[in-house]
Amino acid sequence: MSIAKKLFANMRMNPTTTNRESYPAYIRSAEEQYVQTLVTNTMGNTFYADQQELLQEAEALHCEMAEHNPQFMAKALVYARNEGHMRLQPLFGLAVLSVCRPDLFSKIFMQVVRIPSDLSDFLTIVSGMGRGQGGRAVKRQVNRFLAGVSEYWAIKYNGRGRGFSLGDAIATAHPKPADLKQQALFRYLRGQEANLSLIPQVEALEYLKKATTEIEQIYWIEAGRLPHEIVTGAIKPTKLVWEVLMEQMPTFALLRNLNALDRAGVLQDRYCLDRVVDRLTDPRALTKSRILPFRFATAYRQVRNDAVRSALSSAVEYTFKNLPDLEGRTAIFLDISGSMEGQYLQIGSVFALALYKKTAGNSLFWLFDTAVEDARPSRHESILTQAEWIRARGGTDTGAPVRKLLAERQRVDQIIIITDEQQNSGSPFYDALAKYRAKVNPNVKAFVIDIAPYRSAMVPPQDANTFYIYGWSDTVLRYIAQATKGYGSMVERIEAIDLEAGGTRDDSRRDTE
Repeated sequence: MSIAKKLFANMRMNPTTTNRESYPAYIRSAEEQYVQTLVTNTMGNTFYADQQELLQEAEALHCEMAEHNPQFMAKALVYARNEGHMRLQPLFGLAVLSVCRPDLFSKIFMQVVRIPSDLSDFLTIVSGMGRGQGGRAVKRQVNRFLAGVSEYWAIKYNGRGRGFSLGDAIATAHPKPADLKQQALFRYLRGQEANLSLIPQVEALEYLKKATTEIEQIYWIEAGRLPHEIVTGAIKPTKLVWEVLMEQMPTFALLRNLNALDRAGVLQDRYCLDRVVDRLTDPRALTKSRILPFRFATAYRQVRNDAVRSALSSAVEYTFKNLPDLEGRTAIFLDISGSMEGQYLQIGSVFALALYKKTAGNSLFWLFDTAVEDARPSRHESILTQAEWIRARGGTDTGAPVRKLLAERQRVDQIIIITDEQQNSGSPFYDALAKYRAKVNPNVKAFVIDIAPYRSAMVPPQDANTFYIYGWSDTVLRYIAQATKGYGSMVERIEAIDLEAGGTRDDSRRDTE
């Protein structure tokens, strides 16, 4: 072998950066880093970075992508909002895109700004960037959005004093009403005198605010089909009012208000309790609601009612039921180190157990920090019950479970590791993976489910048999099942998006960050 080959053959496989623990790591493509930011960075504090640091990093990445690959950026924003179920980062990216590529911005605006709270946050971001009202391109799209504002949106999203309201958006864009009803709606949203008889749902809300008896309140709630969040903002509901609201709540709203219903005494009523259980275990309603599985885990930890907890367990099982099974033998490794404490571990535990069940028992499920232990999962016990017992601890050695796999000569077809990738001890994951491929199975595929926004990686981008997955939507399982059969990377999936397909308006409660 020549000296040049010895020196340079594996140069690009060597670590090119360090992670937050100053441990050797790799830099993946700008596109992958961008997807990671979009679908994992909620701009909340993390173990290694606070909100301000994450915001600055995100801004730099949005600007970099807008300059070098705006077409991919536009597709990634659509993906993150609609399939990744994220809001703030796609809206931030949309605001940046409006400056450099107003043509692409206009093409995807309605696919990223789906509901009025999206519009409010988008305009807040634009203003925060020092761009005032955003210019003509922004006003044109805001006008398009306002043309579809319904009475329901008007009463739900116009809360003044919480950033840009719909009334503020109307004042900014000056849309022309299409008819007398829309004129009345716009005037109402602007706080001006309006003919409420033309907008009966709004009229019902105004009467509800003046109602003096429980019977009157219930009458106007039902007459106006007033959603629970509007009612609770207008009056202090009694137990009977909560019972009425319970019946009309969408499934996600019901899930989020279980504690409120319990405090009001609603769950002490046998009929109401049975109705809640039936709603939470209705397969059709669960499919329609598109609730992310970890939402059930959050509620499960908060609710004390045994019947409701059992219903939540059943709901999670159903959420994963219709997803494809994983073929071949699988090793599932869940990072339980200290930096995974909180939501990361809660999310990771639910997905790891779901993955285990989708293998029909043909898998290993190990927990690791600097040591490795068998989680001893059950295919028959519920995901939420088992997830509740998994706790964070210790440091991070991502290579440890692969070394154990190698030491025991256990042959698997795919390795799935769920982690924030912040190794701080032991030998690197990629070193252990390379040895496993050399000595046990050269064709093993590795899937790194990265659920944190940190931009370093533990596998070099040139490794064609390692797939990076970012975020925590239920599409993760579908992607892994497809990738085992040759499906491409997340970046390739996003590049295939057709921006000409357009978006649809959505009055439903979307399960977002």
